[in-house]
Amino acid sequence: MLAGEYNNLLVLFSLLVAILASYTGLDMAGRIATAHGRAGYWWLAGGACAMGTGIWSMHFVGMLAFSLPIPLGYDLSLTALSLLIAIASSAFALWLVGQNELPVSRLFGGAVLMGAGVSAMHYTGMAAMRMTPGIQYVPALFALSIVIAILASAAALWIAFRLRRHSPLVRPIRAGAAVVMGVAIVAMHYTGMAAAEFPIGSVCGAVQNGVSTGWMALVIIVVTLAILAIALVISVFDLRLETRTATLAMSLAEANQELTYLALHDALTKLPNRVLLEDRLDRAAQDADREQGRFAVMFMDLDGFKAINDAYGHHVGDSLLVDVAERIRANVRTRDTIARVGGDEFVLLADVGEPADAATLAGKVLSAIREPFHMGGRELRVSTSIGIAMYPGDGLSPNDLLINADAAMYHAKALGRDSYCFFEASMNANVHEQLQLVQDLRAAVERHELVLQYQPKFAAPVGPVIGVEALVRWAHPTRGMIAPDEFIPLAEKTGLIVPIGEWVLDEACRQMSVWRNAGREDWTMAVNLSALQFRHVSLIQTVRDTLERHALAPHCLLLEVTESTAMHDVDASLRILEELHDLGVRISIDDFGTGYSSLLYLKRLPASELKIDRGFIRELARDTEDAAIVSAIVALGQTLNLIIVAEGVETLAQQEFLTRLGCDSLQGFLLGRPMSADHLMETISRDEAFPALAQLEPLRLEPAQPV
Repeated sequence: MLAGEYNNLLVLFSLLVAILASYTGLDMAGRIATAHGRAGYWWLAGGACAMGTGIWSMHFVGMLAFSLPIPLGYDLSLTALSLLIAIASSAFALWLVGQNELPVSRLFGGAVLMGAGVSAMHYTGMAAMRMTPGIQYVPALFALSIVIAILASAAALWIAFRLRRHSPLVRPIRAGAAVVMGVAIVAMHYTGMAAAEFPIGSVCGAVQNGVSTGWMALVIIVVTLAILAIALVISVFDLRLETRTATLAMSLAEANQELTYLALHDALTKLPNRVLLEDRLDRAAQDADREQGRFAVMFMDLDGFKAINDAYGHHVGDSLLVDVAERIRANVRTRDTIARVGGDEFVLLADVGEPADAATLAGKVLSAIREPFHMGGRELRVSTSIGIAMYPGDGLSPNDLLINADAAMYHAKALGRDSYCFFEASMNANVHEQLQLVQDLRAAVERHELVLQYQPKFAAPVGPVIGVEALVRWAHPTRGMIAPDEFIPLAEKTGLIVPIGEWVLDEACRQMSVWRNAGREDWTMAVNLSALQFRHVSLIQTVRDTLERHALAPHCLLLEVTESTAMHDVDASLRILEELHDLGVRISIDDFGTGYSSLLYLKRLPASELKIDRGFIRELARDTEDAAIVSAIVALGQTLNLIIVAEGVETLAQQEFLTRLGCDSLQGFLLGRPMSADHLMETISRDEAFPALAQLEPLRLEPAQPV
């Protein structure tokens, strides 16, 4: 037999290639296990090519390391076939370890098939030498090589399946496992080579037309290492991207959780808000109907709170509200619900069966709040007036119960305050006054009693003016200036908000057209859309006609829709907002953080601006939770590529904090109060940068409450 020799350097290289190919295969198995959808197939195909090429390269370099006293060559077609067998075997192995389970029976069957594939690759590569007479194999060593291939395949499949999930120590463990697998693959190859015997006088038929061996070893090693390196680099970058994506998703989930909590709770007292209260009222009514039970709704309003708030400031008033909430909570049962529904208004949903029990509980709350409060060295005293409505006698819906309890509370105040009063039908005498106000409101547009004021919006931190927000006011002929919070709810209840909203839109666009002709082409006009106006069938046509009537470019109009309105019926909202967006109108999500939104839908809204509710801005200097929420909202808006607007900026500390966070524009009394169009232009004409901004002091204008 011809005596063969090995090039030790190439043998070493074949071992290193086998180890690297094994590590690549283990890494690819991990990527396939964590990939989803079509990406998994791409990783399977790429991993099979990289791993198969690596195993085949180890085999071919090992054969090139072998030499005989005769010239050797390799048939190109058989050599290519051995490469395809290696890739196919690798694809099968990666597919197998990518399954959710790997029972013993599947592991054994997979090991046999993969071992057969590896053996077929090896002996096909040997056949590529086309020896004459043919290669003779020692049966025992031939069988041993196949057994080693099967055992190595079983070990490789088991290790790859166990190490496919990412963990802090997975990479060093994979490296050790790759060494074991590489040694096993090399052992199979060289056992198979040892089984081969070449008779004296043998001639290699592939010398003339086959692949030359002179320079192939170096080329194959370089190309294989490049392929494996590229595969590993892509895998590492993809894993880092996946990790960053997962981190971002976790951050967004936490922000969504915070916003969800905020949507259902009062930011100051952390009590349930009106949204959560109404939900619990619905549930309580259902339970009472099912069990023939009763419950009480107590509407509370603090007596003397406004005087304390005006005398000592909002920070003292807010601290007092927090302490009042704690006292109420401490004197009711855990199954009762205490909610804050207004500035100094609280509602208690009490699980009591009899009016006498409700009276006892109300007396207990009255006594608790009557005790003095100690704040900053001061002793403050307030009381409360409580109105009680019983279900089902005093109302069958949550709205009726709240209205009737509110009427009873006002009756308690009229009787001298610091007391409770049960609802009676006669307490609704003020309904007539409300009806008269509605009648006056119906004629307000025709009589030109509604006026618009404009509050400027500034680029952070101190300008210039980049636009205005239109705010409606009602100059009643006998009652004087009526605040928006008095007539807007009436307009929404009666549907009058639609014609009022159309008038506001028309007047605002008219004024914006005047300003653009005067050179304010970079300004935008923000107009609020009520929930009812947003859902009205004529909204899109009204906006289109108004823009055409005043020859106003659509991008100059910014329609503000509250978060709760946009999320009420998400699919319908998306259709409406997309139609507005197609017109060229810009969309702003107003009062963000006060509604209940899902990030899944929020990212689909065609909005360009996110407006942080003033309720969060008010407590930035003292409430770390509000600061954290505002930070989360800003981060969320920046992630979604939205312009961030903060309203209600009243202090330098708020201005500095919001600017540092990255808010794009600011709006509030510190920078400019709502004013008439003429007054606004006079102020700007005196100083383009606003004197208040230059001096860092708010403008001294008549205060006005925005809608």
